[in-house]
Amino acid sequence: MFDKILIANRGEIALRVIRACREMGIKSVAVHSTADADAMHVRMADESVCIGPNSSTDSYLNKAAIISACEITGAQAVHPGYGFLSENAAFAQALEDHGITFIGPKAEHIRIMGDKITAKVTAKDLGIPVVPGSDGGVADFETAIGVAAGIGFPVIIKATAGGGGRGMKVAHNAEELEIAFRTARSESKAAFGNDEVYIEKYLQKPRHIEIQVFGDGKGRAVHLGERDCSLQRRHQKVFEEAPGPVITEALRAKIGKVCADAVAKINYIGAGTIEFLYEDGEFFFIEMNTRLQVEHPVTEAIFGVDLVREQIRVAAGMDMSFGQSDLVINGHAIEVRINAEKLPNFSPCPGKIKVFHAPGGLGVRMDSAIYGGYSIPPYYDSLIGKLIVHGRDRPEALARLKRALGELIIDGIDTTVPLFHDLLAEPDIQTGDYNIHWLEKWLAAKYSA
Repeated sequence: MFDKILIANRGEIALRVIRACREMGIKSVAVHSTADADAMHVRMADESVCIGPNSSTDSYLNKAAIISACEITGAQAVHPGYGFLSENAAFAQALEDHGITFIGPKAEHIRIMGDKITAKVTAKDLGIPVVPGSDGGVADFETAIGVAAGIGFPVIIKATAGGGGRGMKVAHNAEELEIAFRTARSESKAAFGNDEVYIEKYLQKPRHIEIQVFGDGKGRAVHLGERDCSLQRRHQKVFEEAPGPVITEALRAKIGKVCADAVAKINYIGAGTIEFLYEDGEFFFIEMNTRLQVEHPVTEAIFGVDLVREQIRVAAGMDMSFGQSDLVINGHAIEVRINAEKLPNFSPCPGKIKVFHAPGGLGVRMDSAIYGGYSIPPYYDSLIGKLIVHGRDRPEALARLKRALGELIIDGIDTTVPLFHDLLAEPDIQTGDYNIHWLEKWLAAKYSA
């Protein structure tokens, strides 16, 4: 086992890893930018190293600075959290070249799944169902119209190197396709330095269902059920729950086995998530995230496992501490992402928090790195906390979430908490009758009135 782990991240996920390290008796090293000198993850870690100025490009994305911090502190491994360098194959390889363990999958698996086209081909070869679409990148509009004609409108154009909804456009006919094709390529070029796009069938009312998988790198893997992440704004998740309200035990077992078998075949190591669009009883592969997900706590809640601890164990060469037969769902869990944003436009709202009070009680977990007097810097993602609740069933989890939101106090800045109060009053949310388009339509109706 490792003696010391460096966490190449910030905020609540850095704290999450530090806590796991502490329980395992492992020393932790925090890295930070100048803007995060007073951040909670810096205070909580056993050691800390400043790796650059405010900009994430010069700090949290600075591979050389992070590797230097490992060498200075003697850290034997790096946990990347999510975001930043968590899915950067070059970073994983650089660590390996320096004799430092990357707590995550092999660089080759990150590379394969990081390219959307290669990931889709790989998934198909591994027996995972995929969305009908182009076999590879689409270089010109003439090819695009041919693909669209073959699979039928509507279609969605996606950036090969995309993520977070950038370089993603929907077209319902040939005229829209021409505009969408050019816009998607332009956005992709600006965001990722790569203008390659591909085309897929656009499903009308799908849900976003993702399967949590975990492998030991030795040909053994399990699945930990599904999460329903259909409530999204601009392709960004805001509300996640497990298990999915519409997924039956038989469906879960079937798609779960497909996913676990697939990652076992490639000797995948650590946590991964295979994301699908789900419609009319069918699953269609979107992508695989080769890292810990923001929403991993709902899976931990219903299975009673510590995914970060397990990541560290297998990275150190140990066997998984559970097998498929050990993973039995207990109850229902929901997570809401709390952002420092001002409604109704969801504009970033950095600033000083005057008062912070976290909710508590049975089945309530608050993952956050904020505190009273903390100034949220304007340089990073606006996520400031995740409120997770667990109940014996979905109605109890919803009631617990309503109660916990009522206890939560974040004074001094605007947050998205009011959004969740409103959502919990909606009949569709109470019954679980929603899809990936529901929230956008609801927001448009609410704020245009």
